[in-house]
Amino acid sequence: QVQLVESGGGLVQPGGSLRLSCAASGRTFSSYSVGWFRQAPGKEREFAAAISWTGRTTSYADSVKGRFTISRDNAKNTGYLQMNSLKPEDTALYFCAATSRLPSKNPHDYTDWGQGTQVTVSS
Repeated sequence: QVQLVESGGGLVQPGGSLRLSCAASGRTFSSYSVGWFRQAPGKEREFAAAISWTGRTTSYADSVKGRFTISRDNAKNTGYLQMNSLKPEDTALYFCAATSRLPSKNPHDYTDWGQGTQVTVSS
């Protein structure tokens, strides 16, 4: 099991940027794929991005492709989600999650979750 803590959320104007961090502790972070998901009020949790153990493989939801970049630093046991050109529809609670399996878009494939960090995009 790995414990995850997200940070970096906040209020930003449309077109702005934020970088979310996901700090891990417990089991060896480098053994886990990491995913970022988000959930807006009244909506289901949706996939945003995922990255493999080594960081060589990444995937993105169409809605964030070209604007968000997922990365990781295994030496620091931390994952990141760089979010640029933010839109009001990006407003949501953002979660990071870990799985010992291959990166996946399915939240049910992830075994460990953080508590989330709120991102609000508004003028």
